[in-house]
Amino acid sequence: MAKLPLIVGFGGINAAGRSSGFHSYKLMIADVLSEDVMQSTWQDLARRMGLSDNDAITKDIITAIKAGTCVRRIDSFDPDNLLYQYKANLNSADDQITFTLRKSKLPNHIPTNWQVDIQGAKAVITVTGNLDALVEGRVAFPVSSGGNIPTGFDPSKLYNSRFHPRGLSLTIYGASDALNSLGFEWDEVLRHIKPDQVSVYAGSGLAQIDDNSLGGMIAAHLTGGRVSSKMMALSLAEMPADFINGYVINSVGATGTNMGACATFLYNLRQGMSDIQQGKAKVVIVGNAEAPVVPEIMEGFRVMGALAEDEQLKALDGSDSVDNRRACRPFSSNAGFTMAESAQFVVLMEDELALELGANIYGSVADVFVNADANKKSISAPGVGNYVTVAKAAALAKAILGEEGVKQTFVQAHGTGTPQNRVTESHILNEVAKTFGIESWPVAAIKSYVGHSMSAAAGDQLVASLGVWQYGWLPGINTIDHIADDVHSSNLNILTEHTFAGEYGQDYKAVILNAKGFGGNNASGLVLSPQQTVAMLTAKYGCDAMAAYQVRNQAIKAITADNDTNACQGKETIRYQFGEAVMDEHSVTITPDAIKLSEFEHAIVLDSVNPYADYN
Repeated sequence: MAKLPLIVGFGGINAAGRSSGFHSYKLMIADVLSEDVMQSTWQDLARRMGLSDNDAITKDIITAIKAGTCVRRIDSFDPDNLLYQYKANLNSADDQITFTLRKSKLPNHIPTNWQVDIQGAKAVITVTGNLDALVEGRVAFPVSSGGNIPTGFDPSKLYNSRFHPRGLSLTIYGASDALNSLGFEWDEVLRHIKPDQVSVYAGSGLAQIDDNSLGGMIAAHLTGGRVSSKMMALSLAEMPADFINGYVINSVGATGTNMGACATFLYNLRQGMSDIQQGKAKVVIVGNAEAPVVPEIMEGFRVMGALAEDEQLKALDGSDSVDNRRACRPFSSNAGFTMAESAQFVVLMEDELALELGANIYGSVADVFVNADANKKSISAPGVGNYVTVAKAAALAKAILGEEGVKQTFVQAHGTGTPQNRVTESHILNEVAKTFGIESWPVAAIKSYVGHSMSAAAGDQLVASLGVWQYGWLPGINTIDHIADDVHSSNLNILTEHTFAGEYGQDYKAVILNAKGFGGNNASGLVLSPQQTVAMLTAKYGCDAMAAYQVRNQAIKAITADNDTNACQGKETIRYQFGEAVMDEHSVTITPDAIKLSEFEHAIVLDSVNPYADYN
């Protein structure tokens, strides 16, 4: 029988704020939560955004927080003043052009029509005839909406970041936030497991692409910059996993990333779930970090017609000004998706170990289904694979929860805000709802709040779903005022307003997370509520074992709450252990039965049983 992977910790940061403590979720539904419940979230964001250094929260601060969070005008570059270089062929009336360079910047091969006069450290160049040049200009970028993390917050300033790419700074912050949510130290976990019983599956669908990584490396020869020794290594797509292993948790376990465009988080979740179900790992950190709100990457998507451009949004609204806050409009009249950045990480744990440690139970991963689109005319167009993944997830929900239980589920739609997605995804969800007798399937689409963070997008969906089972509200799509005529919704309840889900979200036993990625990468995950998870654990382990677990969990809950309070007050722990507890060849002891590493209490057992004995 497969083991049930429990979600015992989660953390990260997106346009709505910090994930642990449910704060990013709370910001989405702030309108229906009491002032007392929202107080800690306002405090957290105020300190993070540099708006306050104490716990006093005024209306002006709340207004500033709202203005600097969620989808809004881009912060990471100025869309009205974007550097752009034009090719030009220069000549003068007298056929001579004179300019000055530093001597060190002279080209290796001096053109034949150049006359060079060295004057100390400078070189005066006189060109006879034509000169090919790049002329600096400034342009307005056609897209001004994006989902940057909260204005004023820079995670790289919280630790010795050493010119890390933004995606890796988000990784360090997000992984630290997830570990802080556990309620016990990582060393305590290691005392209960062997060193190789940890897995980390984390990455970035678009790799690291800013000036400190791939972007800077590629542009250096054209901009006069310098390629550093770090740029190539830090550009690799699996580097978030490498950073977590090497600088956060000191791991020698399984590692890597499974990439599937916008479905990547669910691909990694599937791998982590599988490791626990098969007994290959007892603890898994799963996640993604993406920082694609840079003009070069956005231009690539824009020319595909994928992004919502300002002029298109103005036309939709019949306005002379763009409404950046409403750029992403899932299942309504829309124009394209909104690029965003995010880092989201969850900690999965084998159920037996979780009960032994008294770990918090935020839910469990029943399964993740991945299917391709088969033959297609366009690699970026949607296909048939997502019908398969959603149907499989719904079928498993029925198998676990029963014929009535499958009706007590909701959907976190991919919901990108593109005209194509609103038709294709709604048809998939509607057909599956009909098939399983669901008359009004609740559908949320949180990209309306945080935008599309590419590989991390399903992580955004997951942490928002966990919030439903804490505060009892399904987030409505607050950027739309109608459902488009071409949306299929006979059996769907596409939520345009926040919807009460019962105390602690008890009206819903599970959520289906849906992701549709470029290239035909489809994934749908079934995540069970904490209440449903506990009920299943009780059936397996008995009431006495669960009562003992509840006693242990009380202390863990208290520590988790203290960690959250400290973070809200700007005193969170960032885990970056560069150069600490480093091992070398002298740290390894090998016997035929085991490998002992000096920094770990337990040895790694070497297999002595032939798994293919039946073939002998």
